[in-house]
Amino acid sequence: MNDANDSLPDLVARVAALLERGGAMLVTAESCTGGLIAAACTERAGSSAWFERGFVTYSNEAKHESIGVDAALIAAHGAVSEPVARAMAEGALAHSHAQVSLSVTGIAGPTGGSPDKPVGTVWFGWSVGGATRTERRRFDGDRATVRQATVAHALQTLVTLLDQP
Repeated sequence: MNDANDSLPDLVARVAALLERGGAMLVTAESCTGGLIAAACTERAGSSAWFERGFVTYSNEAKHESIGVDAALIAAHGAVSEPVARAMAEGALAHSHAQVSLSVTGIAGPTGGSPDKPVGTVWFGWSVGGATRTERRRFDGDRATVRQATVAHALQTLVTLLDQP
């Protein structure tokens, strides 16, 4: 059973076990978290068995150049949007040797928010088993709190998706 109070190392251990069980590798594409998800994964000894690589695509140019997110998509919807989170997850897979991906793009603050995309807004993308799922969440708190909540939610949801039959 998933527990929202799992520690980060516990979540990573669960991700690792599920990926290893399925013989899959993970790739991450991170914007607002700046590599925190990849760092949490690679903190675990033996992570090279299931963690393939991480892309930190903080700028719009990096999203386009590193993982192939269409610049027109970013221009039309903004970097913090469902289409961009989806394109990041799918682009990370296409530019790696992994079979599973997760992406995050958001506004960690304290500035940069707008009425329709307030500070704390994060779009997530997960590509698992050939399907991509996206989700929008809004987290309260300062920049560090938003970023840590984003890491935990990304990994917790990945556990849920990997643990489905």
